[in-house]
Amino acid sequence: MDILPKKVAVLYTDAKRDYFKTEALYITEKDAEHDANIIARYVEKLGIEVVTFPGNENIIENLKNYKPDMVINLVDSVRGNDYLAATIPAILAFLKIPYTGTDLFGLALNNIDKYLTKQILQKYGVPVPNHQLFINYYEPIDMTLRFPLISKLNQTHCAVEIHDNSISENEPELRERLKFLINTYQQPIIVEEYIPGREFTAIFLEGLNKKVYFGEKVFNKPNQKYVIATFEDQWMGSAETPKEEWPYHYEKYEDPTLKEIIKKAAEVIKTFDYGKFDIRMDAAGRYYVIDANANPAFGPTEVQTAIAYILEMYGISFTEILRRIMINTIRESAVTEKKISVTETDDYVEENIKIQNSIAKT
Repeated sequence: MDILPKKVAVLYTDAKRDYFKTEALYITEKDAEHDANIIARYVEKLGIEVVTFPGNENIIENLKNYKPDMVINLVDSVRGNDYLAATIPAILAFLKIPYTGTDLFGLALNNIDKYLTKQILQKYGVPVPNHQLFINYYEPIDMTLRFPLISKLNQTHCAVEIHDNSISENEPELRERLKFLINTYQQPIIVEEYIPGREFTAIFLEGLNKKVYFGEKVFNKPNQKYVIATFEDQWMGSAETPKEEWPYHYEKYEDPTLKEIIKKAAEVIKTFDYGKFDIRMDAAGRYYVIDANANPAFGPTEVQTAIAYILEMYGISFTEILRRIMINTIRESAVTEKKISVTETDDYVEENIKIQNSIAKT
């Protein structure tokens, strides 16, 4: 049995401007088809037949007709709604097609409720900032919260509405910010204490072993009072922007303690294959997980993803990332379907890696 698939479908967000409430939401998705095509070319280089499909109402018919061995799931929203992205793994599970990324439960949790995600992390001993969920902008503020506070959309990722004015130093500023966000996006807002200090991004990568790789965000923002990675920082640049003009870059970082924190975080919120976690460290050296992303932006450095930039520092190419994730997906599916036993998988994967390495050298 070949552990790499013969036929792969890459699913991407069907991004139409009228699906999205704001231009910012659309910006985070507008290149979905372009990015999927780039990833498909990497799949093709591995000798695998590949097609791309939008994650829309035609998905079931398209998949039934194509009959892929597995799916690379890149769908972040359906008709502009993040929470509907969880329907994609549900459909794939129903059709019994192996797929990359987090399952229905993990994706629904992560996309629908950042607050609940943080509550679960906290419950299991993963440190997070003190936080509060606001349904209305006039709700009483938890007396344990200390300013400055940062406000985030509870059901939207990709740093949407994270700007320099997202940090409030007093109650009037916070009330004004909450009113704008709730009225504009019609969703709850999570407010948490701003943690001054160093910031890191952790990439969780699952295979035969669970690995964590860190990149410290080194900011190019001198004399700025509150240093954060804003929406503009993450979405308004381009791959052609000179590195000296980047708002921040990544540098290697290692800490076994933080590695165990991230592994636990990935486990308790059901992150599969790959995930991204943002962490702050305060002046006392204490870590706080400030964001958790199942199925984060995925792709090579051409599409400017954190996973590619960080793993490249460790000598891991996007081809290797892709191959590792596909192997893990097929392996897990084979174990679930009882086509192979768990004890057989080590030799199974090792032999396949030898085969693929010999192909790569030709």
